[in-house]
Amino acid sequence: MTRALTLAAGLALALAGPARAQSLPDLVTTDALRVCADPGNMPFSERQGDGFENRIAAILADELKVKLRYYWLTQGPGFVRNTLGSGLCDVIVGSAFGTELVQSTNPYYRSTYVLVSRPGTFPGLTGLDDERLKGKPIGVIVGTPPVERMGAVGLVPTMKPYPPYQFDPSRKHQTVSAEIVADVAAGKLDAAVLWGPAAGWLAKEAGRQAGKEASKETGKEGGLDVVPLLREPDRPPLAYRIAMGVRHGENEWKRVLNTALRKRRAEIEAVLRDYAVPLLDEEENKLLPAERKP
Repeated sequence: MTRALTLAAGLALALAGPARAQSLPDLVTTDALRVCADPGNMPFSERQGDGFENRIAAILADELKVKLRYYWLTQGPGFVRNTLGSGLCDVIVGSAFGTELVQSTNPYYRSTYVLVSRPGTFPGLTGLDDERLKGKPIGVIVGTPPVERMGAVGLVPTMKPYPPYQFDPSRKHQTVSAEIVADVAAGKLDAAVLWGPAAGWLAKEAGRQAGKEASKETGKEGGLDVVPLLREPDRPPLAYRIAMGVRHGENEWKRVLNTALRKRRAEIEAVLRDYAVPLLDEEENKLLPAERKP
Protein backbone atom coordinates (compact mmCIF):
# COMPACT_ATOMS: atom_id res chain seq x y z
CA MET A 1 0.00 0.00 0.00
CA THR A 2 1.37 3.42 -0.94
CA ARG A 3 2.41 5.57 2.01
CA ALA A 4 1.10 9.15 1.96
CA LEU A 5 3.54 12.01 1.74
CA THR A 6 2.17 14.79 3.93
CA LEU A 7 3.21 18.37 4.47
CA ALA A 8 3.14 17.91 8.22
CA ALA A 9 5.74 15.18 8.02
CA GLY A 10 8.27 17.67 6.71
CA LEU A 11 8.65 15.82 3.42
CA ALA A 12 6.46 18.29 1.55
CA LEU A 13 7.32 19.00 -2.05
CA ALA A 14 7.03 22.61 -3.21
CA LEU A 15 5.27 22.38 -6.56
CA ALA A 16 3.85 25.17 -8.67
CA GLY A 17 0.11 25.22 -9.20
CA PRO A 18 -2.76 24.04 -6.99
CA ALA A 19 -1.88 21.99 -3.92
CA ARG A 20 -2.38 18.28 -4.49
CA ALA A 21 -1.77 15.11 -2.51
CA GLN A 22 1.59 13.45 -3.07
CA SER A 23 2.61 9.88 -2.44
CA LEU A 24 5.80 7.86 -2.40
CA PRO A 25 6.34 4.33 -3.68
CA ASP A 26 5.90 1.44 -1.25
CA LEU A 27 9.59 1.03 -0.49
CA VAL A 28 10.27 4.59 0.71
CA THR A 29 9.99 5.14 4.46
CA THR A 30 8.61 8.61 5.23
CA ASP A 31 9.31 8.77 8.97
CA ALA A 32 13.09 8.41 8.55
CA LEU A 33 15.84 9.19 6.07
CA ARG A 34 17.24 5.73 5.40
CA VAL A 35 20.71 6.10 3.94
CA CYS A 36 22.70 3.37 2.15
CA ALA A 37 26.36 3.80 3.11
CA ASP A 38 29.75 2.18 3.54
CA PRO A 39 30.77 1.93 7.24
CA GLY A 40 34.49 2.47 6.51
CA ASN A 41 34.95 4.73 3.51
CA MET A 42 36.46 7.96 4.77
CA PRO A 43 36.19 10.75 3.91
CA PHE A 44 32.79 9.87 2.43
CA SER A 45 31.10 7.80 5.12
CA GLU A 46 31.95 6.06 8.34
CA ARG A 47 29.95 4.23 11.01
CA GLN A 48 30.68 6.89 13.63
CA GLY A 49 29.36 9.58 11.28
CA ASP A 50 32.66 11.34 10.56
CA GLY A 51 32.42 11.44 6.76
CA PHE A 52 31.19 14.37 4.72
CA GLU A 53 28.34 12.31 3.28
CA ASN A 54 27.29 11.55 6.88
CA ARG A 55 27.19 15.27 7.61
CA ILE A 56 25.23 15.99 4.43
CA ALA A 57 22.74 13.24 5.29
CA ALA A 58 22.27 14.84 8.72
CA ILE A 59 21.52 18.19 7.05
CA LEU A 60 18.88 16.56 4.85
CA ALA A 61 17.29 14.73 7.76
CA ASP A 62 17.09 18.02 9.62
CA GLU A 63 15.46 19.72 6.62
CA LEU A 64 12.94 16.89 6.26
CA LYS A 65 12.29 16.79 10.04
CA VAL A 66 12.83 13.03 10.24
CA LYS A 67 15.23 10.66 11.96
CA LEU A 68 18.42 9.58 10.23
CA ARG A 69 19.03 5.85 9.86
CA TYR A 70 21.71 3.88 8.05
CA TYR A 71 21.96 0.56 6.30
CA TRP A 72 25.66 -0.27 6.20
CA LEU A 73 27.34 -2.27 3.46
CA THR A 74 30.94 -2.17 2.22
CA GLN A 75 31.29 -0.68 -1.26
CA GLY A 76 31.91 -3.25 -3.96
CA PRO A 77 30.11 -5.24 -6.65
CA GLY A 78 26.41 -5.51 -5.87
CA PHE A 79 26.31 -2.47 -3.56
CA VAL A 80 23.32 -0.85 -5.28
CA ARG A 81 21.48 -4.15 -5.72
CA ASN A 82 21.88 -5.04 -2.06
CA THR A 83 21.02 -1.61 -0.68
CA LEU A 84 18.53 0.40 -2.74
CA GLY A 85 17.52 -2.67 -4.69
CA SER A 86 16.67 -4.63 -1.57
CA GLY A 87 14.48 -1.87 -0.16
CA LEU A 88 16.52 -1.66 3.04
CA CYS A 89 17.41 2.00 2.46
CA ASP A 90 16.16 4.82 0.27
CA VAL A 91 19.07 7.02 -0.84
CA ILE A 92 22.75 6.83 -1.73
CA VAL A 93 24.22 10.21 -0.80
CA GLY A 94 27.05 10.23 -3.36
CA SER A 95 26.44 8.86 -6.86
CA ALA A 96 27.77 9.94 -10.24
CA PHE A 97 25.05 11.91 -12.00
CA GLY A 98 23.41 9.91 -14.77
CA THR A 99 24.60 6.45 -13.79
CA GLU A 100 22.22 3.79 -15.06
CA LEU A 101 22.09 1.82 -11.81
CA VAL A 102 20.07 4.48 -9.99
CA GLN A 103 17.85 7.44 -10.69
CA SER A 104 19.78 10.65 -9.98
CA THR A 105 18.65 13.72 -8.13
CA ASN A 106 19.88 17.06 -9.34
CA PRO A 107 23.68 17.16 -8.91
CA TYR A 108 24.77 19.02 -5.79
CA TYR A 109 28.46 19.36 -6.56
CA ARG A 110 30.95 18.87 -9.36
CA SER A 111 34.53 17.75 -8.83
CA THR A 112 37.52 16.30 -10.65
CA TYR A 113 40.42 13.91 -10.45
CA VAL A 114 43.61 15.34 -8.97
CA LEU A 115 47.33 14.64 -8.86
CA VAL A 116 48.74 14.14 -5.34
CA SER A 117 52.45 14.52 -4.62
CA ARG A 118 54.79 15.45 -1.81
CA PRO A 119 55.27 19.20 -1.35
CA GLY A 120 57.60 20.73 -3.89
CA THR A 121 57.98 17.59 -6.03
CA PHE A 122 56.35 19.02 -9.16
CA PRO A 123 56.10 22.79 -8.72
CA GLY A 124 53.86 24.50 -11.25
CA LEU A 125 52.41 21.26 -12.63
CA THR A 126 49.05 21.75 -14.32
CA GLY A 127 48.39 18.52 -16.24
CA LEU A 128 49.29 14.89 -16.85
CA ASP A 129 51.23 15.81 -19.99
CA ASP A 130 53.96 17.39 -17.85
CA GLU A 131 57.27 15.81 -18.97
CA ARG A 132 58.47 15.56 -15.38
CA LEU A 133 55.95 12.78 -14.72
CA LYS A 134 57.40 10.41 -17.29
CA GLY A 135 59.34 7.55 -15.79
CA LYS A 136 57.95 8.25 -12.32
CA PRO A 137 55.99 5.72 -10.25
CA ILE A 138 52.45 7.09 -10.17
CA GLY A 139 49.67 5.31 -8.31
CA VAL A 140 46.21 4.93 -9.80
CA ILE A 141 43.20 2.71 -9.21
CA VAL A 142 42.60 0.14 -11.94
CA GLY A 143 39.59 0.88 -14.12
CA THR A 144 39.29 4.56 -13.24
CA PRO A 145 39.12 7.20 -16.03
CA PRO A 146 42.64 8.60 -15.54
CA VAL A 147 44.21 5.30 -16.64
CA GLU A 148 43.26 5.93 -20.27
CA ARG A 149 44.57 9.48 -20.17
CA MET A 150 47.82 8.31 -18.56
CA GLY A 151 48.24 5.88 -21.43
CA ALA A 152 47.78 8.68 -23.95
CA VAL A 153 50.59 10.75 -22.41
CA GLY A 154 53.05 7.89 -21.93
CA LEU A 155 52.75 7.30 -18.18
CA VAL A 156 51.67 3.65 -18.27
CA PRO A 157 55.16 2.05 -18.28
CA THR A 158 55.83 3.20 -14.72
CA MET A 159 52.23 3.47 -13.56
CA LYS A 160 51.55 1.59 -10.30
CA PRO A 161 48.06 0.02 -10.49
CA TYR A 162 46.04 -0.63 -7.35
CA PRO A 163 42.89 -2.81 -7.16
CA PRO A 164 39.56 -0.96 -6.91
CA TYR A 165 38.68 -2.67 -3.62
CA GLN A 166 40.67 -3.67 -0.57
CA PHE A 167 40.69 -7.47 -0.37
CA ASP A 168 43.04 -7.85 2.61
CA PRO A 169 40.82 -8.54 5.67
CA SER A 170 43.54 -7.27 8.01
CA ARG A 171 43.30 -3.84 6.36
CA LYS A 172 39.53 -3.61 6.03
CA HIS A 173 39.42 -0.17 7.65
CA GLN A 174 41.80 1.35 5.09
CA THR A 175 40.46 2.28 1.67
CA VAL A 176 42.55 1.80 -1.45
CA SER A 177 42.73 5.58 -1.92
CA ALA A 178 44.08 5.93 1.62
CA GLU A 179 46.73 3.29 0.92
CA ILE A 180 47.83 5.09 -2.23
CA VAL A 181 48.07 8.47 -0.50
CA ALA A 182 50.04 6.88 2.32
CA ASP A 183 52.45 5.44 -0.25
CA VAL A 184 52.93 8.90 -1.75
CA ALA A 185 53.63 10.39 1.68
CA ALA A 186 56.11 7.59 2.47
CA GLY A 187 58.01 8.06 -0.80
CA LYS A 188 56.97 4.73 -2.31
CA LEU A 189 55.27 6.69 -5.11
CA ASP A 190 56.20 10.03 -6.61
CA ALA A 191 52.56 10.89 -7.25
CA ALA A 192 49.04 9.52 -7.49
CA VAL A 193 46.02 10.32 -9.63
CA LEU A 194 42.85 9.99 -7.56
CA TRP A 195 39.27 11.21 -7.33
CA GLY A 196 39.46 14.67 -5.76
CA PRO A 197 36.78 14.33 -3.07
CA ALA A 198 38.75 11.42 -1.58
CA ALA A 199 42.23 12.77 -2.21
CA GLY A 200 41.80 16.24 -0.71
CA TRP A 201 41.01 15.03 2.80
CA LEU A 202 43.33 12.02 2.66
CA ALA A 203 46.26 14.18 1.55
CA LYS A 204 45.62 16.58 4.40
CA GLU A 205 45.47 13.73 6.91
CA ALA A 206 48.62 12.09 5.54
CA GLY A 207 50.39 15.40 5.74
CA ARG A 208 49.43 15.83 9.36
CA GLN A 209 50.96 12.48 10.23
CA ALA A 210 54.18 13.29 8.40
CA GLY A 211 54.04 17.00 9.08
CA LYS A 212 57.29 17.30 10.98
CA GLU A 213 59.32 15.61 8.26
CA ALA A 214 57.65 17.64 5.52
CA SER A 215 58.32 20.84 7.42
CA LYS A 216 62.03 20.02 7.75
CA GLU A 217 62.42 19.51 3.99
CA THR A 218 60.10 22.13 2.51
CA GLY A 219 59.23 24.64 5.18
CA LYS A 220 55.56 23.68 4.79
CA GLU A 221 53.61 22.23 7.64
CA GLY A 222 51.50 19.22 6.85
CA GLY A 223 49.53 18.38 3.77
CA LEU A 224 50.51 16.99 0.40
CA ASP A 225 50.23 18.92 -2.84
CA VAL A 226 46.87 18.33 -4.51
CA VAL A 227 46.52 19.64 -8.08
CA PRO A 228 43.05 19.48 -9.69
CA LEU A 229 43.38 18.22 -13.27
CA LEU A 230 41.50 20.97 -15.06
CA ARG A 231 43.27 20.97 -18.43
CA GLU A 232 42.74 17.38 -19.52
CA PRO A 233 40.60 16.58 -22.59
CA ASP A 234 37.03 15.54 -21.86
CA ARG A 235 37.45 12.08 -23.38
CA PRO A 236 37.60 10.36 -21.03
CA PRO A 237 36.13 12.95 -18.68
CA LEU A 238 37.98 13.51 -15.43
CA ALA A 239 35.36 15.87 -13.97
CA TYR A 240 31.98 14.59 -12.81
CA ARG A 241 28.75 15.86 -11.32
CA ILE A 242 27.71 14.13 -8.12
CA ALA A 243 24.08 13.61 -7.18
CA MET A 244 22.10 11.39 -4.83
CA GLY A 245 20.81 8.06 -6.07
CA VAL A 246 17.28 6.73 -5.58
CA ARG A 247 15.39 3.83 -7.13
CA HIS A 248 14.09 4.19 -10.67
CA GLY A 249 10.48 5.29 -10.72
CA GLU A 250 10.58 7.10 -7.38
CA ASN A 251 10.03 10.48 -8.97
CA GLU A 252 8.25 12.13 -6.03
CA TRP A 253 11.01 11.05 -3.65
CA LYS A 254 13.59 12.48 -6.05
CA ARG A 255 11.73 15.80 -6.06
CA VAL A 256 11.59 15.86 -2.26
CA LEU A 257 15.36 15.44 -2.12
CA ASN A 258 15.90 18.05 -4.83
CA THR A 259 13.91 20.57 -2.79
CA ALA A 260 15.93 19.82 0.34
CA LEU A 261 19.22 20.04 -1.57
CA ARG A 262 18.26 23.41 -2.98
CA LYS A 263 17.23 24.84 0.40
CA ARG A 264 20.37 23.70 2.20
CA ARG A 265 22.83 24.26 -0.64
CA ALA A 266 25.05 26.70 1.27
CA GLU A 267 25.44 24.38 4.26
CA ILE A 268 26.21 21.40 2.05
CA GLU A 269 28.86 23.36 0.16
CA ALA A 270 30.41 24.41 3.47
CA VAL A 271 30.70 20.76 4.49
CA LEU A 272 32.39 19.86 1.21
CA ARG A 273 34.90 22.67 1.67
CA ASP A 274 35.60 21.51 5.23
CA TYR A 275 36.72 18.18 3.77
CA ALA A 276 38.93 19.78 1.08
CA VAL A 277 36.72 18.64 -1.81
CA PRO A 278 37.81 20.41 -5.03
CA LEU A 279 34.61 22.16 -6.15
CA LEU A 280 34.22 23.05 -9.81
CA ASP A 281 31.96 25.46 -11.61
CA GLU A 282 28.82 23.74 -12.87
CA GLU A 283 29.86 24.08 -16.50
CA GLU A 284 33.51 25.11 -16.79
CA ASN A 285 36.60 23.31 -15.58
CA LYS A 286 37.56 25.96 -13.08
CA LEU A 287 37.51 25.93 -9.31
CA LEU A 288 34.74 27.77 -7.53
CA PRO A 289 35.88 30.84 -5.60
CA ALA A 290 36.41 30.34 -1.89
CA GLU A 291 33.15 32.13 -1.19
CA ARG A 292 30.23 32.71 -3.50
CA LYS A 293 26.83 34.31 -3.21
CA PRO A 294 23.91 31.98 -2.40
